[in-house]
Amino acid sequence: MGIRYIERPDQAQDLSSALSRGGAVALDCEAAGFHRYSDRVCLIQVTVRASPNGAGTFLVDPLAFDPSRLLAPVAEDRDRELIMHGADYDIRLLDRDLGIRLQGLFDTQIAAQLLGVHGPSLSKLLEVYLGVEVPKKHQRADWAERPLPQELVEYAAEDTRYLHDLRDRLAAELEEKGRLAWAREEFRFQEEVRFQDTEGEDPVTRVKAARDLPVRQVALLREALAWRDEVARARDRAPFRVASDEVLIRVVQAVPSSTEALAGVKGFSSRLAQEWGRDLLDRLRTVLETAEDELEPYPSHSDSAAGRPAPEEEERMNRLKKVRNAMAEDLGLERGVLLPNHLLRAIAGEAPGDEGDLRKVPGIRRWQVEVLGPDLLSAI
Repeated sequence: MGIRYIERPDQAQDLSSALSRGGAVALDCEAAGFHRYSDRVCLIQVTVRASPNGAGTFLVDPLAFDPSRLLAPVAEDRDRELIMHGADYDIRLLDRDLGIRLQGLFDTQIAAQLLGVHGPSLSKLLEVYLGVEVPKKHQRADWAERPLPQELVEYAAEDTRYLHDLRDRLAAELEEKGRLAWAREEFRFQEEVRFQDTEGEDPVTRVKAARDLPVRQVALLREALAWRDEVARARDRAPFRVASDEVLIRVVQAVPSSTEALAGVKGFSSRLAQEWGRDLLDRLRTVLETAEDELEPYPSHSDSAAGRPAPEEEERMNRLKKVRNAMAEDLGLERGVLLPNHLLRAIAGEAPGDEGDLRKVPGIRRWQVEVLGPDLLSAI
Protein backbone atom coordinates (compact mmCIF):
# COMPACT_ATOMS: atom_id res chain seq x y z
CA MET A 1 0.00 0.00 0.00
CA GLY A 2 1.47 3.34 -1.03
CA ILE A 3 1.89 6.41 1.14
CA ARG A 4 1.05 9.79 -0.32
CA TYR A 5 2.71 12.86 1.18
CA ILE A 6 0.72 16.08 0.78
CA GLU A 7 2.45 19.44 1.25
CA ARG A 8 0.39 21.58 -1.15
CA PRO A 9 -3.38 21.91 -1.64
CA ASP A 10 -3.05 20.88 -5.31
CA GLN A 11 -1.67 17.51 -4.17
CA ALA A 12 -4.74 16.73 -2.06
CA GLN A 13 -7.10 15.64 -4.82
CA ASP A 14 -6.68 11.91 -4.15
CA LEU A 15 -7.26 12.39 -0.44
CA SER A 16 -10.27 14.62 -1.06
CA SER A 17 -11.70 12.01 -3.41
CA ALA A 18 -11.08 9.19 -0.93
CA LEU A 19 -12.73 11.15 1.88
CA SER A 20 -15.76 11.91 -0.29
CA ARG A 21 -16.56 8.19 -0.59
CA GLY A 22 -17.70 8.08 3.04
CA GLY A 23 -16.87 5.50 5.64
CA ALA A 24 -14.65 5.57 8.69
CA VAL A 25 -11.39 7.52 8.71
CA ALA A 26 -8.32 6.73 10.83
CA LEU A 27 -6.40 9.79 11.97
CA ASP A 28 -3.32 10.62 14.04
CA CYS A 29 -1.18 13.71 14.67
CA GLU A 30 2.50 14.24 15.36
CA ALA A 31 3.86 17.24 17.25
CA ALA A 32 7.37 18.45 17.97
CA GLY A 33 7.02 19.32 21.64
CA PHE A 34 9.75 16.91 22.68
CA HIS A 35 12.31 18.84 20.63
CA ARG A 36 10.91 22.29 19.80
CA TYR A 37 9.67 25.21 21.88
CA SER A 38 6.24 24.98 20.27
CA ASP A 39 4.34 21.70 20.35
CA ARG A 40 2.22 22.63 17.34
CA VAL A 41 0.91 19.87 15.12
CA CYS A 42 3.55 19.03 12.50
CA LEU A 43 2.04 16.06 10.65
CA ILE A 44 -1.40 14.54 10.22
CA GLN A 45 -1.78 10.92 9.15
CA VAL A 46 -5.02 9.81 7.52
CA THR A 47 -5.95 6.30 6.43
CA VAL A 48 -9.14 5.79 4.45
CA ARG A 49 -10.54 2.33 3.92
CA ALA A 50 -11.20 2.73 0.21
CA SER A 51 -12.71 -0.72 -0.30
CA PRO A 52 -13.09 -4.04 1.56
CA ASN A 53 -9.78 -5.12 0.02
CA GLY A 54 -7.63 -2.07 0.50
CA ALA A 55 -7.00 1.33 2.03
CA GLY A 56 -5.10 4.50 1.34
CA THR A 57 -2.74 6.29 3.73
CA PHE A 58 -1.98 10.00 3.37
CA LEU A 59 0.43 12.21 5.31
CA VAL A 60 -0.62 15.85 5.41
CA ASP A 61 1.95 18.55 6.21
CA PRO A 62 0.27 21.36 8.21
CA LEU A 63 3.58 23.24 8.37
CA ALA A 64 3.40 23.71 4.61
CA PHE A 65 -0.28 24.66 4.24
CA ASP A 66 -3.49 24.90 6.26
CA PRO A 67 -5.39 21.61 5.79
CA SER A 68 -8.36 22.54 7.98
CA ARG A 69 -10.75 23.08 5.04
CA LEU A 70 -9.81 19.65 3.73
CA LEU A 71 -10.13 17.76 7.02
CA ALA A 72 -12.71 19.66 9.08
CA PRO A 73 -15.82 18.51 7.14
CA VAL A 74 -14.90 14.89 7.89
CA ALA A 75 -13.48 15.30 11.37
CA GLU A 76 -16.46 17.34 12.55
CA ASP A 77 -19.11 15.01 11.07
CA ARG A 78 -20.76 13.14 13.96
CA ASP A 79 -22.13 10.57 11.51
CA ARG A 80 -18.62 9.76 10.27
CA GLU A 81 -16.53 7.57 12.55
CA LEU A 82 -13.06 8.92 13.27
CA ILE A 83 -10.70 6.23 14.57
CA MET A 84 -7.82 7.42 16.74
CA HIS A 85 -5.58 6.00 19.45
CA GLY A 86 -5.08 7.98 22.67
CA ALA A 87 -6.84 10.97 21.14
CA ASP A 88 -6.76 13.33 24.13
CA TYR A 89 -3.61 15.24 23.18
CA ASP A 90 -4.37 15.25 19.46
CA ILE A 91 -7.86 16.62 20.06
CA ARG A 92 -6.30 19.58 21.90
CA LEU A 93 -3.79 20.19 19.10
CA LEU A 94 -6.45 20.06 16.38
CA ASP A 95 -8.61 22.47 18.35
CA ARG A 96 -5.79 24.95 19.00
CA ASP A 97 -3.85 24.82 15.71
CA LEU A 98 -6.53 24.11 13.12
CA GLY A 99 -9.79 25.06 14.84
CA ILE A 100 -11.12 21.51 14.33
CA ARG A 101 -13.50 20.15 16.97
CA LEU A 102 -13.80 16.53 16.06
CA GLN A 103 -16.87 14.33 16.39
CA GLY A 104 -17.67 10.65 15.82
CA LEU A 105 -14.63 9.44 17.77
CA PHE A 106 -13.69 5.80 18.25
CA ASP A 107 -10.59 5.74 20.49
CA THR A 108 -8.86 2.37 20.39
CA GLN A 109 -6.97 3.14 23.62
CA ILE A 110 -10.19 3.77 25.55
CA ALA A 111 -11.77 0.71 23.97
CA ALA A 112 -8.86 -1.48 25.07
CA GLN A 113 -8.93 -0.07 28.60
CA LEU A 114 -12.62 -0.99 28.90
CA LEU A 115 -11.67 -4.52 27.86
CA GLY A 116 -9.19 -4.73 30.71
CA VAL A 117 -6.00 -4.35 28.67
CA HIS A 118 -3.34 -2.84 30.94
CA GLY A 119 -1.06 -0.21 29.40
CA PRO A 120 -2.71 -0.37 25.97
CA SER A 121 -0.05 1.21 23.77
CA LEU A 122 -0.77 1.08 20.06
CA SER A 123 2.20 -1.20 19.40
CA LYS A 124 1.02 -3.62 22.08
CA LEU A 125 -2.53 -3.73 20.71
CA LEU A 126 -1.38 -4.24 17.14
CA GLU A 127 0.78 -7.14 18.23
CA VAL A 128 -1.89 -8.77 20.43
CA TYR A 129 -4.90 -8.31 18.15
CA LEU A 130 -3.40 -8.29 14.66
CA GLY A 131 0.00 -9.93 15.04
CA VAL A 132 1.67 -6.81 13.65
CA GLU A 133 4.99 -5.60 15.04
CA VAL A 134 5.62 -1.88 14.68
CA PRO A 135 9.11 -0.43 15.30
CA LYS A 136 9.44 2.04 18.19
CA LYS A 137 12.78 3.64 17.39
CA HIS A 138 11.29 6.93 16.12
CA GLN A 139 8.86 7.60 18.97
CA ARG A 140 10.78 10.75 19.91
CA ALA A 141 11.56 11.97 16.42
CA ASP A 142 11.66 15.67 15.56
CA TRP A 143 8.51 15.95 13.47
CA ALA A 144 9.23 19.59 12.60
CA GLU A 145 12.28 18.55 10.60
CA ARG A 146 11.96 19.35 6.90
CA PRO A 147 12.32 17.71 4.54
CA LEU A 148 10.92 14.81 6.58
CA PRO A 149 13.19 11.79 6.13
CA GLN A 150 11.63 8.87 4.26
CA GLU A 151 12.06 6.58 7.24
CA LEU A 152 9.91 8.95 9.33
CA VAL A 153 7.30 9.08 6.57
CA GLU A 154 7.05 5.31 6.63
CA TYR A 155 7.10 5.16 10.41
CA ALA A 156 4.30 7.75 10.73
CA ALA A 157 2.07 5.82 8.35
CA GLU A 158 2.10 2.84 10.72
CA ASP A 159 0.12 4.83 13.29
CA THR A 160 -3.06 4.78 11.19
CA ARG A 161 -2.50 2.01 8.66
CA TYR A 162 -3.94 -0.71 10.90
CA LEU A 163 -6.43 1.30 12.97
CA HIS A 164 -9.48 0.19 10.94
CA ASP A 165 -8.81 -3.49 11.55
CA LEU A 166 -7.92 -2.89 15.19
CA ARG A 167 -11.11 -0.94 15.70
CA ASP A 168 -13.18 -3.82 14.27
CA ARG A 169 -11.58 -6.35 16.60
CA LEU A 170 -12.01 -4.16 19.69
CA ALA A 171 -15.59 -3.21 18.85
CA ALA A 172 -16.54 -6.87 18.38
CA GLU A 173 -15.07 -7.79 21.77
CA LEU A 174 -16.77 -4.83 23.46
CA GLU A 175 -20.08 -5.92 21.95
CA GLU A 176 -19.54 -9.46 23.14
CA LYS A 177 -18.87 -8.28 26.71
CA GLY A 178 -21.77 -5.82 26.71
CA ARG A 179 -19.45 -2.83 27.02
CA LEU A 180 -19.77 -1.13 23.64
CA ALA A 181 -22.24 1.39 25.09
CA TRP A 182 -19.69 2.18 27.81
CA ALA A 183 -17.09 2.92 25.19
CA ARG A 184 -19.40 5.10 23.13
CA GLU A 185 -20.24 7.19 26.17
CA GLU A 186 -16.53 7.61 26.94
CA PHE A 187 -15.89 8.63 23.31
CA ARG A 188 -18.53 11.37 23.56
CA PHE A 189 -16.94 12.71 26.74
CA GLN A 190 -13.50 12.63 25.08
CA GLU A 191 -14.79 14.70 22.15
CA GLU A 192 -15.48 17.59 24.55
CA VAL A 193 -11.78 18.03 25.38
CA ARG A 194 -10.47 21.46 24.40
CA PHE A 195 -7.11 23.16 24.43
CA GLN A 196 -6.64 25.31 27.53
CA ASP A 197 -4.17 28.15 27.44
CA THR A 198 -1.92 28.15 30.52
CA GLU A 199 -0.58 31.66 29.81
CA GLY A 200 -0.75 33.68 33.00
CA GLU A 201 -0.49 30.59 35.18
CA ASP A 202 2.21 30.75 37.83
CA PRO A 203 4.95 28.48 36.41
CA VAL A 204 6.02 27.21 39.85
CA THR A 205 2.73 25.30 40.14
CA ARG A 206 3.94 23.02 37.34
CA VAL A 207 7.00 21.96 39.38
CA LYS A 208 6.02 19.36 41.97
CA ALA A 209 8.90 20.06 44.34
CA ALA A 210 8.19 23.80 44.40
CA ARG A 211 5.39 23.66 46.96
CA ASP A 212 7.86 22.48 49.64
CA LEU A 213 10.44 25.21 49.03
CA PRO A 214 10.92 28.27 51.29
CA VAL A 215 9.41 31.51 50.02
CA ARG A 216 12.68 32.92 48.71
CA GLN A 217 13.53 29.74 46.82
CA VAL A 218 10.03 29.76 45.29
CA ALA A 219 10.70 33.30 44.06
CA LEU A 220 14.12 32.27 42.74
CA LEU A 221 12.62 29.30 40.94
CA ARG A 222 9.91 31.48 39.38
CA GLU A 223 12.63 33.72 37.96
CA ALA A 224 14.70 30.75 36.76
CA LEU A 225 11.67 29.29 34.98
CA ALA A 226 11.00 32.60 33.22
CA TRP A 227 14.67 32.68 32.16
CA ARG A 228 14.47 29.09 30.85
CA ASP A 229 11.36 29.90 28.86
CA GLU A 230 13.07 32.83 27.14
CA VAL A 231 16.13 30.73 26.30
CA ALA A 232 13.93 27.91 24.99
CA ARG A 233 11.95 30.29 22.80
CA ALA A 234 15.13 31.84 21.40
CA ARG A 235 16.64 28.43 20.67
CA ASP A 236 13.35 26.85 19.52
CA ARG A 237 13.93 24.02 21.95
CA ALA A 238 11.61 22.31 24.41
CA PRO A 239 12.18 24.00 27.82
CA PHE A 240 13.11 20.76 29.57
CA ARG A 241 15.88 20.28 27.00
CA VAL A 242 17.40 23.61 28.06
CA ALA A 243 17.41 22.65 31.75
CA SER A 244 15.19 20.23 33.64
CA ASP A 245 13.06 21.23 36.62
CA GLU A 246 15.36 19.21 38.87
CA VAL A 247 18.41 21.13 37.66
CA LEU A 248 16.73 24.49 38.26
CA ILE A 249 15.79 23.36 41.78
CA ARG A 250 19.48 22.65 42.41
CA VAL A 251 20.40 26.08 41.06
CA VAL A 252 18.02 27.99 43.35
CA GLN A 253 19.15 25.93 46.33
CA ALA A 254 22.84 26.48 45.59
CA VAL A 255 22.48 30.11 44.39
CA PRO A 256 25.80 30.17 42.49
CA SER A 257 27.55 33.53 42.34
CA SER A 258 29.46 33.05 39.08
CA THR A 259 29.00 31.38 35.72
CA GLU A 260 31.76 28.94 36.70
CA ALA A 261 29.84 27.95 39.83
CA LEU A 262 26.64 27.73 37.77
CA ALA A 263 28.35 25.34 35.36
CA GLY A 264 29.33 23.26 38.39
CA VAL A 265 25.71 22.61 39.35
CA LYS A 266 24.95 18.99 38.57
CA GLY A 267 23.17 18.70 35.20
CA PHE A 268 23.66 22.33 34.16
CA SER A 269 25.34 22.64 30.77
CA SER A 270 28.67 24.45 30.86
CA ARG A 271 27.94 25.91 27.41
CA LEU A 272 24.55 27.14 28.61
CA ALA A 273 26.23 28.73 31.62
CA GLN A 274 28.75 30.46 29.39
CA GLU A 275 26.23 31.75 26.83
CA TRP A 276 23.18 32.52 28.97
CA GLY A 277 24.28 32.13 32.59
CA ARG A 278 25.05 35.78 33.31
CA ASP A 279 21.45 36.78 32.64
CA LEU A 280 20.19 34.05 34.98
CA LEU A 281 22.55 35.09 37.75
CA ASP A 282 21.49 38.75 37.41
CA ARG A 283 17.84 37.73 37.73
CA LEU A 284 18.55 35.61 40.79
CA ARG A 285 20.55 38.44 42.40
CA THR A 286 17.54 40.73 42.07
CA VAL A 287 15.43 38.24 44.00
CA LEU A 288 18.12 37.85 46.65
CA GLU A 289 18.19 41.61 47.17
CA THR A 290 14.41 41.81 47.63
CA ALA A 291 12.94 41.84 51.13
CA GLU A 292 11.26 38.54 51.95
CA ASP A 293 7.90 40.12 52.77
CA GLU A 294 7.83 41.54 49.22
CA LEU A 295 8.33 38.12 47.57
CA GLU A 296 5.45 36.21 46.06
CA PRO A 297 5.00 32.85 47.84
CA TYR A 298 3.71 29.62 46.35
CA PRO A 299 0.06 30.25 45.30
CA SER A 300 -2.24 29.88 48.30
CA HIS A 301 -5.06 28.53 46.10
CA SER A 302 -2.99 25.43 45.35
CA ASP A 303 -4.08 21.92 46.31
CA SER A 304 -1.75 22.05 49.29
CA ALA A 305 -3.93 24.77 50.79
CA ALA A 306 -7.19 22.94 50.19
CA GLY A 307 -6.99 21.13 53.52
CA ARG A 308 -8.00 17.62 54.41
CA PRO A 309 -11.62 16.50 54.06
CA ALA A 310 -13.77 16.08 57.14
CA PRO A 311 -13.37 12.71 58.92
CA GLU A 312 -16.84 11.52 57.89
CA GLU A 313 -16.08 12.34 54.25
CA GLU A 314 -12.75 10.52 54.45
CA GLU A 315 -14.54 7.51 55.89
CA ARG A 316 -17.08 7.57 53.07
CA MET A 317 -14.22 7.80 50.57
CA ASN A 318 -12.63 4.68 52.02
CA ARG A 319 -15.89 2.73 51.84
CA LEU A 320 -16.46 3.85 48.26
CA LYS A 321 -12.92 2.79 47.31
CA LYS A 322 -13.57 -0.71 48.65
CA VAL A 323 -16.70 -0.98 46.50
CA ARG A 324 -14.89 0.33 43.43
CA ASN A 325 -11.85 -1.88 43.94
CA ALA A 326 -13.89 -5.05 44.39
CA MET A 327 -15.97 -4.36 41.28
CA ALA A 328 -12.85 -3.52 39.24
CA GLU A 329 -11.37 -6.88 40.16
CA ASP A 330 -14.59 -8.69 39.22
CA LEU A 331 -14.73 -6.93 35.84
CA GLY A 332 -11.00 -7.23 35.14
CA LEU A 333 -10.60 -3.47 34.82
CA GLU A 334 -8.06 -1.06 36.21
CA ARG A 335 -9.54 0.82 39.15
CA GLY A 336 -9.07 4.24 37.58
CA VAL A 337 -10.75 3.08 34.38
CA LEU A 338 -13.84 1.88 36.23
CA LEU A 339 -14.10 4.98 38.42
CA PRO A 340 -11.18 7.40 38.94
CA ASN A 341 -10.37 8.72 42.40
CA HIS A 342 -11.40 12.29 41.60
CA LEU A 343 -14.94 11.07 40.92
CA LEU A 344 -14.93 8.98 44.09
CA ARG A 345 -13.86 12.10 45.97
CA ALA A 346 -16.72 14.09 44.42
CA ILE A 347 -19.22 11.37 45.33
CA ALA A 348 -17.88 11.19 48.89
CA GLY A 349 -18.20 14.96 49.20
CA GLU A 350 -21.73 15.22 47.84
CA ALA A 351 -23.03 12.02 49.49
CA PRO A 352 -25.92 11.46 47.05
CA GLY A 353 -28.97 9.84 48.60
CA ASP A 354 -30.37 8.10 45.54
CA GLU A 355 -29.52 7.22 41.95
CA GLY A 356 -30.92 10.48 40.66
CA ASP A 357 -28.56 12.46 42.86
CA LEU A 358 -25.67 10.17 41.89
CA ARG A 359 -26.27 10.90 38.21
CA LYS A 360 -25.91 14.61 38.95
CA VAL A 361 -22.32 14.28 40.18
CA PRO A 362 -20.27 16.21 37.57
CA GLY A 363 -18.34 13.90 35.26
CA ILE A 364 -19.94 10.61 36.24
CA ARG A 365 -21.03 8.41 33.34
CA ARG A 366 -24.35 6.64 32.91
CA TRP A 367 -22.62 3.30 32.57
CA GLN A 368 -20.76 3.84 35.84
CA VAL A 369 -24.04 4.52 37.63
CA GLU A 370 -25.57 1.41 36.11
CA VAL A 371 -22.65 -0.80 37.07
CA LEU A 372 -21.73 0.65 40.47
CA GLY A 373 -24.70 2.78 41.54
CA PRO A 374 -26.49 0.47 44.01
CA ASP A 375 -23.27 -0.57 45.74
CA LEU A 376 -21.97 3.01 45.94
CA LEU A 377 -25.23 4.22 47.47
CA SER A 378 -25.17 1.41 50.00
CA ALA A 379 -21.62 2.34 50.95
CA ILE A 380 -22.71 5.96 51.46
